[in-house]
Amino acid sequence: MLYMSRGRRYETEGKLNYQKVFAVIIAISVIAMVVMIIKNVFVQREKLNKEYEYFTAFSADKWGVINQDGETVINPSYQEMIVIPDKTKDVFICTYDINEEDGTYKTKALNRKNEEIFTQYDQIQVLENIDENDNIWYEKNVLKVMQNGKYGLIDLNGKKLLDCEYDEISAMKGIENSLLIRKDGYVGLANNAGTILIDVKYSDIKNLGTTYKEGYITTDENGKCGIVSTTKIQILENKYNEIKQVYLGDNYYVVEDGEEKIINQAGETLIDKGFDDIKSSTKRGIIFTQKDLYGEMTTSGDILIEAKYKDLKEAKEGIYIAKKDEKYGIIDEKEEEKVPFEYTGIIYNEKANLFLAEDENYKTTIINDKYEKKLNGVLVELNVNDKYLRMRVDSDYKYYNLNLEEITSQEALPNNTLFLKKENGKYGYVDKKGNVVVDYIYDDATEQNSYGFVSVKKDGLWGSIDKNGKTIIEPKYNLENNLKIDFIGKWYLGEEIGVNYYCDK
Repeated sequence: MLYMSRGRRYETEGKLNYQKVFAVIIAISVIAMVVMIIKNVFVQREKLNKEYEYFTAFSADKWGVINQDGETVINPSYQEMIVIPDKTKDVFICTYDINEEDGTYKTKALNRKNEEIFTQYDQIQVLENIDENDNIWYEKNVLKVMQNGKYGLIDLNGKKLLDCEYDEISAMKGIENSLLIRKDGYVGLANNAGTILIDVKYSDIKNLGTTYKEGYITTDENGKCGIVSTTKIQILENKYNEIKQVYLGDNYYVVEDGEEKIINQAGETLIDKGFDDIKSSTKRGIIFTQKDLYGEMTTSGDILIEAKYKDLKEAKEGIYIAKKDEKYGIIDEKEEEKVPFEYTGIIYNEKANLFLAEDENYKTTIINDKYEKKLNGVLVELNVNDKYLRMRVDSDYKYYNLNLEEITSQEALPNNTLFLKKENGKYGYVDKKGNVVVDYIYDDATEQNSYGFVSVKKDGLWGSIDKNGKTIIEPKYNLENNLKIDFIGKWYLGEEIGVNYYCDK
């Protein structure tokens, strides 16, 4: 028997309670909005707390600034290159309103918000310097500023280091932390903290050695030379006709009354004959030349190594890199050959305790402290801090620790997310577990840089990929003139070596 219910008849699918549905939808939307707001807050907070680095950018014949993520910080809108004295600080020096007819121009400093800073000064400039390889660099944490036609110093936070009272301030060429300050026709010396090391009373000041730590040669208004240490101590009084720019520890190479000689700090003569020139100091004495040939003698003038080499440098105590018959080798203090004379050049890396010997084919042989030839190939990188070296052996990139044992790229670069790998003549990338992230489709490629980007080459053109394996820009740039290939986002490193800026075409 079929029974029918007497009350309200319900349809099997039922009817929607639209008020409840709308309430649920609104609640979900509110929750989603709150989640998005919270997420955005965290993203913004992460950006605020993130330590950025900054780089000069060049686009459409204008200069600007980008950060390490490839984001534009200052739109490329300046005719002159924007200078960033310290890539970890958002202080950007801009030049504008250039009048080429009378040589005048204006400068200003901007921060990452495009706000002008240090506005109390008429001009703001970096203190540019240059090393022996013509690479440009800037003095650390210091700027030259001008007020009322006179120059002073501030740091990158705007703190005054030296009053604006000097006619000129410039960096001593090739020597960091050494600033020449000029006033009323005389010159003195300050360091980057604004401490005056040498009073403004000399006609000239030069570096004694290759760093500021070795001290300075001063020349007075009578043309007489002396030595002042980096701690303001007068080592030699100004009485010499000339003091050579050769650091010999506690001894000095001077010219007095036309006579060249080696003296000690007391001014006593140690050597005054048996040499044509003095080149450097060693643990046992000094490297000297006679008739353009190199040898070694003690500070008493006793010959240790006869002057018979075309070049001679002490690598470490008792070990020398020498040149004979246009080739370099390694000898010991008894002139016994440790490495044959068969290389076009040899360099000793003290921190790695390795010798790097280059041949005619620009390949490098890595020699250990036992003078054993361990590796040969194109040396791409020697990273002493992270204790690895990278070489191109035949057509493959290989990694080694400083004991010259082969290691994986994952071991050498533990902070990377992508690792270069080659299969069937093509390059791709894997993750730390060896899983393929980027397929093997590229003709050439680089390892991940410190900002997370890799450079990839296909059909003669270069592009970039981010740390997750996402293509940022397909290969489109011909960079055959670039000695170094590097990308930050869509921006590639400019081809001028020694000038660190990034371009897009």
